[in-house]
Amino acid sequence: MSTDIVITGLGATTPVGGDVDSTWAALLEGRSGVRTIEADWAERFDLPVRIAAPLAVEPTEVLPRVQARRMDRCEQIAIIVARQAWADAGFEMPTDEAHTVDPDRLGVAIGTGVGGPVTLLNQDDILETSGLRKVSPLTVPMLMPNGPAAHVGIDLKARAGVHSPASACASGAEGLAAGWRMIASGEADVVVAGGAEACIHQITVAGFAQSRTLSTRNDEPARASRPFDVDRDGFVLGEGAGALVLERGDHARARGARIYGRLAGVGITSDAYHITGNHPEGIGQINAISKALRTGELSTSDIGHLNAHATSTVVGDVGEAAAVRKAIGDHVVVTAPKGSLGHLVGGAGAVESIVTVLSLYNGVIPATSNLEQLDPKVELDVVAGEPRKVDLRAAVNDSFGFGGHNVALSFTTV
Repeated sequence: MSTDIVITGLGATTPVGGDVDSTWAALLEGRSGVRTIEADWAERFDLPVRIAAPLAVEPTEVLPRVQARRMDRCEQIAIIVARQAWADAGFEMPTDEAHTVDPDRLGVAIGTGVGGPVTLLNQDDILETSGLRKVSPLTVPMLMPNGPAAHVGIDLKARAGVHSPASACASGAEGLAAGWRMIASGEADVVVAGGAEACIHQITVAGFAQSRTLSTRNDEPARASRPFDVDRDGFVLGEGAGALVLERGDHARARGARIYGRLAGVGITSDAYHITGNHPEGIGQINAISKALRTGELSTSDIGHLNAHATSTVVGDVGEAAAVRKAIGDHVVVTAPKGSLGHLVGGAGAVESIVTVLSLYNGVIPATSNLEQLDPKVELDVVAGEPRKVDLRAAVNDSFGFGGHNVALSFTTV
């Protein structure tokens, strides 16, 4: 019998809301967080892509100014969502004298795809224009990919281990898998897990644009991200973070915690095929989903819902749909939050896991925004138009990243 690992706290900041409630409401309403890039660099470099999905609430409006200045934007939002999730779980912030969770039994696992490249590039500009004396002494702690996880670990005084998976767009989901493993192995009773990313910058937009993976629907930002739609033309780069409090079931029940559901199982595989493309037969994706079911002691018939990675790329969406059909079947009801959120990269798997948990908890699946005509190659039941009320027992969230990283997570009700 697998370890009972439950979810007791949720935290998020996204392009459509500064917390979980506002994000969930926006998804149910079908609102989009995609808008025209206001920074002058989009025009100055004549970029073919002028749209992105920035945060709805600036982190500097949430954190004290002095604290925010000492962190990269990615680190700021990791702290924000971790504190939200911690409070939602009913825990008080620790002090040197008092802890609501034994520090030696508390872990952190926050993934990120790229960490702090904005800090790196900005500080390099300062070095070249103003000289060494103007470079921040905090440059390295602000740019290092483990920074988001490290800051959360220090903030919560977690001593059971702090992990920072960096598996591109699967990083947030792998953060949750790492947290699940910490509890399942007996290393921790509570883990704050998730992912964060904040890399909307001229170099990332230019790089993705050059690889022709971004949507160029500049005249219709809100309609640009179109998972599974026949007219999709690429993803929209977004920023955001999500954190979940994972807790050993008996530990949560002993303190009378509200439980949203269970993280039942995890599946991690690698394609060993191509640095940016998925295996053409979807072998890694299929095996990751199958592992998530097997470790969660679930059968394909148990799974009523799948929250898809579905980035809105021409090839990726079709390949994922085929993998889902082979791994689970065509009975599963699917949604793709990136239609509203854009692609949050390292934060995507965590935020979309929160959406999956809330779909189970509330019995409703948000519609896939901008899905007007389902691609005939996507032979799945994808929710479009209006949210769908459902009676669910179990669901899967999948995430895939450059390098051939595949992560699937299975969730159940309690």
